[in-house]
Amino acid sequence: QVQLAESGGGSVQAGGSLRLSCTASGLPFETYVMGWFRQAPGKEREGVSCISTRGFSTRYADSVKGRFTISRDNAKNTLYLQMNSLQREDTAMYYCAVGRAPFCFATWTEPANYWGQGTQVTISS
Repeated sequence: QVQLAESGGGSVQAGGSLRLSCTASGLPFETYVMGWFRQAPGKEREGVSCISTRGFSTRYADSVKGRFTISRDNAKNTLYLQMNSLQREDTAMYYCAVGRAPFCFATWTEPANYWGQGTQVTISS
């Protein structure tokens, strides 16, 4: 059974930082492209960042470029998202997802194979 478990969300003030983690089990982690997505109340889900199977390629939404950094540790089956200079607009439920190429890199709407349950990030001014 495949499981993706996000953690690291919370409430911080604008300008602060958070580090999200997503630990996977039940799948060959190193063979999947991984991505972070988010959904704010009343808005559609949007892509945040992607990382290739071995971490050599990344992609970021324009809104987070220069502030967020995606990384992965294949030995630990874990995906990370370091979020700095957080803004109120970053408030959302954050989800990790996995898929086969061209998942996430071709378009943000390419279907994923699996999704996590999400972790809430709330930014206050």
